[in-house]
Amino acid sequence: MAMNRESWAFVFGLIGNIISFMVFLSPIPTFYQIYKKKTSEGYQALPYVVALLSAMLWIYYALVKKDAALLLITINTFGIVVESSYLTLFLFYASKKARLSTIKLLLLLNVFGYGAMLLATLYLSKGATRLAIIGWICLVFNISVFAAPLFIMKKVITTRSVEYMPFTLSFFLTINAVMWFFYGLFLRDYYIALPNTLGFLFGIVQMVLYLMYRNATPIALENPMKVQELNNDHIIEVVKVQDGTKGGAIDKV
Repeated sequence: MAMNRESWAFVFGLIGNIISFMVFLSPIPTFYQIYKKKTSEGYQALPYVVALLSAMLWIYYALVKKDAALLLITINTFGIVVESSYLTLFLFYASKKARLSTIKLLLLLNVFGYGAMLLATLYLSKGATRLAIIGWICLVFNISVFAAPLFIMKKVITTRSVEYMPFTLSFFLTINAVMWFFYGLFLRDYYIALPNTLGFLFGIVQMVLYLMYRNATPIALENPMKVQELNNDHIIEVVKVQDGTKGGAIDKV
């Protein structure tokens, strides 16, 4: 018997949940190092704060939408738990200065920023209008996060080194974007489908760059460092350790 579009959406959303689950867990090696060294010095909290905010936005969107929103709720609930755990560990081992700046960032984005959006949409809009406003907020936020790998791609071209951009990670992020694109497409939810089109295109470009530069002779930088960047809606680690410097990176649905 032929499957209807809701069934296809469930299949793609389920696969998207599985891949997103693995992407959310990808920073574990970073936090193991933080735990082992008893310090988060050199790492930044921004990717995890943004990933938490992204999960919070999609949870709100899914709760307002109600219809066919279960798979959005499951993965983003997991995301909130995981990102909160990462940030708790980060704050525990952070210096006083880093701890204060992280708390300020959390208050600005995840408490006051999110809270203002929540109150505005709850009391100044209703029904389809409310859903559309939240959908556009999620769409624009997702596009801004998906565009962050442009920095990584520039770094690869500049250094002729793909160590900043592991092929396996780029591959799974591309597949993840495809899954969520079709999930949104079959549900005719373009707030989900459209930003993942961009995620797919950037993923393809990243893999092409990897194939172009995988055997190239790297160009040494005057100030080598580890790169920490935003990438999609979940968390992704882009690592380069040299001269004792540290950094990290991010990803989403």
